[in-house]
Amino acid sequence: MAADTTKTFAADGGCLCGAVRFRATALPIRAGYCHCRLCQLNSGAPVSAWAEFHVKNFAIFKGAPGVYQSSEWGERLFCPACGSFLLFRPRPDPKSLSVNVASFDDPSLFPPSHHIFVRRRIPWFDTADSLPRHDEFAPA
Repeated sequence: MAADTTKTFAADGGCLCGAVRFRATALPIRAGYCHCRLCQLNSGAPVSAWAEFHVKNFAIFKGAPGVYQSSEWGERLFCPACGSFLLFRPRPDPKSLSVNVASFDDPSLFPPSHHIFVRRRIPWFDTADSLPRHDEFAPA
């Protein structure tokens, strides 16, 4: 039997108050956990789960997120009303962006496949998994 190619993927998400809503229209390029200090500070958590999408497969369809340039190479988008962290976008010309998995309506759609920046992991926190761990970025 041939695969049904008429079905399309769509996953919506947004902030705590609902002022900003977005949609991913394709499966992510990859998904993982980030232990870097910027993600820790931005999320207020010891680790951040993210899913990376091509920019052509992602759209904000409600509201306008605030933008904070967190480094010379990237910026973080958040809801200006409730403060929810939504995504990381590389600068200056993004081809992809990383979405905070917990901000999706169904975060279970995007299970992590690896850890990055593990050398910056907070010593008292660890996850109970056997996923590959990388001291910095994962190999391409």
